[in-house]
Amino acid sequence: MKLPFSYYLNQDALFLAKDLLGKVLYTQIDGEITAGIIVETEAYFGVEDKASHAYGNRRTNRTEVMFGKGGVGYVYLCYGIHYMFNVVTSVENEPNAILIRAIEPLLGIEIIERRRNMPVSKATISSGPGSAAKALGINMSLNKKDLDGEEIWIEDHNIRFNEDQIAATPRVGIAYAEEHAFLPWRFFIKGNKYVSKPNKL
Repeated sequence: MKLPFSYYLNQDALFLAKDLLGKVLYTQIDGEITAGIIVETEAYFGVEDKASHAYGNRRTNRTEVMFGKGGVGYVYLCYGIHYMFNVVTSVENEPNAILIRAIEPLLGIEIIERRRNMPVSKATISSGPGSAAKALGINMSLNKKDLDGEEIWIEDHNIRFNEDQIAATPRVGIAYAEEHAFLPWRFFIKGNKYVSKPNKL
């Protein structure tokens, strides 16, 4: 069942970053459906978070999507190479987002393998946000798309994890965020091979 629009209006990005673990992210691109279980996320708290693109109420053509209501995708290009997929959450003018850092391939395995040019047995096929996005065919065409549509959506398959199965560590690659770089706002499933590095506690 697709997550309802109301799910994404939750103002607690930390809760959602953990709750999205085990949910299934789907894409349908050119008639090809692929999906993966979300196994790693990072929370970003909008205007107050020095690691967020919206820090300090920064509104640009790129970040404007974050200031709308939750329930849409925010896709951006990192280093001019990798697309990164974020779930926009919270209410209007509160630009919270959850970065999807890794998925465990679930559906459309052959399509995922073709996109990544490697077998699904290799953890790097969907480990890390750039690889996860590429595995699911996510690019800028999915930016600002509703997450209850027919192109990209998230379903609840009743996969649940206990607190002791979830690790909380600092987010990756945000040294510029000063003291906020050390906040334990990255969450992942312990022992899942598709979790990106570093995955040690």
